[in-house]
Formats: sequence, C-alpha cells, structure tokens
Amino acid sequence: MKLTIFALGSQGDVQPYLALGAGLQRAGHTVRVALPENFQAQATAVGLDTLPMHGNVQALMDQPELRALLARGDMLAINRYTSAAARAAAPLWAEQGLQAAQGADLLVTGLGTLAHSVGEKLGVPVLEAPVVPLTPTRDFPAVLLPPGTPWLGPWANRLTHRLVRQMMTRQGSPALTRRILGLPRTPRRSGHFLAAPTLYGISPSVLPRPSDWPQRVQLTGYWFLPEGAWAPPPGLEAFVQAGPPPVSIGFGSMGLRDPHQTTQLVLEALDCSQQRAVLLSGWGGLGDQTLPDHVFAAPPLPHSWLFPRVAAAVHHGGAGTTAASLRAGVPTLVAPFFGDQPFWGQRVQALGAGPAPLPQRTLSAAGLAAALRELAGNPGFTARAAQLGQQIRHEDGVGEATRQIEAYGTELGRG
Repeated sequence: MKLTIFALGSQGDVQPYLALGAGLQRAGHTVRVALPENFQAQATAVGLDTLPMHGNVQALMDQPELRALLARGDMLAINRYTSAAARAAAPLWAEQGLQAAQGADLLVTGLGTLAHSVGEKLGVPVLEAPVVPLTPTRDFPAVLLPPGTPWLGPWANRLTHRLVRQMMTRQGSPALTRRILGLPRTPRRSGHFLAAPTLYGISPSVLPRPSDWPQRVQLTGYWFLPEGAWAPPPGLEAFVQAGPPPVSIGFGSMGLRDPHQTTQLVLEALDCSQQRAVLLSGWGGLGDQTLPDHVFAAPPLPHSWLFPRVAAAVHHGGAGTTAASLRAGVPTLVAPFFGDQPFWGQRVQALGAGPAPLPQRTLSAAGLAAALRELAGNPGFTARAAQLGQQIRHEDGVGEATRQIEAYGTELGRG
C-alpha cells in the first residue's frame, strides 16, 4: 500500500508516527509522513519520505505568551492561542496536505481534522491512530479535561469524551480548511468506505482496554523507534557511572516561563533530597546556568539510552516520555503542565510505578524534594516499575499496528 501519515505537533506527537512509518516501510509499504518542518531531519534519518508542513512547533512553544499559559496549565487559553496559529497556517496546510496525500491508498492520522478533510476531498479513506485515548468510555473522564476534574460517574464520564471531541473538532481551522478545499461546511457521512478501525499506540499494560469500546477500537502497544547506535555527549557516561544512579529530570517540549528560576527550584530540591541528577534541557532551557558537581546538564538525547541508566525519571508526562520511562522500568514522577499529561501522571500513580503527580503550576522545591525522597525510599515503586517495563518490552506495538493496518487495507481491496 501507499500510505501517508499525518503527524503534527511537538516531539511526543511526532516520534511515535516515525516509528510506525518505519515499521510499515519495513513491511514493504510505501510511506510518506506529513510533519512540521523542524522534524524533517529526524524523519529522513530513519529513511522516511517526508512532506514538511509550514511552521516550527519549537519556535511556537518558545513564545513568552504561550510559555506563561503552559505554566498556568490553562487549557482553554492554550487552545485559543494555538488555534489562532492554526488558522493563520490553514491555507498552506490545506495545500500541503493535498500534496502529501496524492496517490495514497490510505491516510493515517493522530489528532486533528486535516487528514479527514483531505481524505474527503481526494476520496481516500482515513484511519485514526492516536496516542491519547479519545474514544468515549464509562471507565474514566476525557483525558483532555482540566487537571483536577473529579470522578463524575460512568454516564457523565462517557459524556465528557463527546464534549471534548466536539471541542477538538471545532478548535483551530477545520471550517476554514474545508472552505479552502471546496468542501461543504459539514463533513459528508458516506458509506463509500468500510468503517476504519481506531488504533491506539498505547500499551494495554498501562491502560487496560475499556470493555465498552467498540470491537474495532484497539490498543496495539506503544510505537518505539528501533534503538540505533548513539554516542552520549562528552562526560555524560562518566558522570552516570561516577556514583549512585542519578535521577533524570526534564520537561521535554514544554516551554518554561523562567528556565533559570525552574532550574534553581530543581537544584534546591536535589540538595534537600541529596540526589544526583541529569537535567535534560528540552525546549524549555532547563539547566541554563553553572551547575554543581552532582548535576549534569544534557542536551536532548534518546530516552532509550538514558532512562535505563537512572534511578528514576521526573518529567512532564507527555505520552511518549511516559511510555519511555515505563518501558525502561524506572520509577516515574510526572509534573504535568496541561492536556493529557495529568492523565498519564494519574496512571503512573494508579499502576504503583510512582507517586502522585506534582502539577507544574504548584511545583515547589519542598514538594519536589519530598517526591524525590519518596521515589528513592519506596521499594514498591522500583519493583512495580521493573515489572511494567518487562511487560512493555515484550509487546510489539509497531508490528501489531502494521498487521491491523494491512488487514484494513485488504478489506478495502487496497492491500
């Protein structure tokens, strides 16, 4: 088959689709990935054909106004800000989306409506493959609700999923994109294609599949890139081996309102808990100052290399980073900003692989120090994390997703 994967967003939104695309390509399919222009080099490095989409997500996340919104965890304001950026980019995205999908037998997409509009325009079926659970269920509320939303009960839980799905469909530029593509305002409900499966790149060891999901909604396991040769930056391996295993601390693609202040908070917490640490600079600039000898500042690097070498991982709770720390079998502390991050922090706690999440908007040196001491002093976290890691490493998420995509292609007569 010829497939186009739409992978739009930050690092954690893109990397799983590079893994899925590489797996589909190894299985003999022709794959193109439409992705933000700042990730083109990563996709090319794993041998994928790319179509770079207008915009640099890292530059957007670095805007002071968005950094402030992220620090507050204000989901509605974040949506308004990013939706305005999406509307500005809509004309180019519509044109580039059409170009990316030309000749495809099937479109595969995570979050967003662009692929659906393009697929409708070209008459190409679309398969949803998110890494965040969006299908309505009675088991838990919608994962994109504001942090701290109370348990609402089975009926209300299911309703929140529909409300959030409507919000996601309306945000950004779907109406504008459809107008640009010459489509009617409301998507056509056509029986031309068989109902596509929904495939989640999530481990069933981390999120048990809800029993009220339709049969064609499946958890395949996480989508990881194969581990390749990689050389750590000078001094990192020596630092890791020079004493007790350090803690990894980093907040990924999240922009920090004040990197210097956040670094000072982390250093104070490390002093109080008497632990060594590797600080991952990420997109927020953590570790932007002179550091003591027991702390090492590292640039962005493969989690698959670092996490198995540390005592615990502290991060923002992005779906991809959570998958990586649990796969490594290390105790995990999530300090969420917004979106699905609080949900993954709650899952880590419920699974017994780490303590309760510490929201970024209330993060303090004393609170982080207490959590670090709890991570180090609770052998139950270590044992449970190791057990989970073993289960996840035995899963073949990319292989399972590939098989299900191939089966759908056969149903369509396009396999």
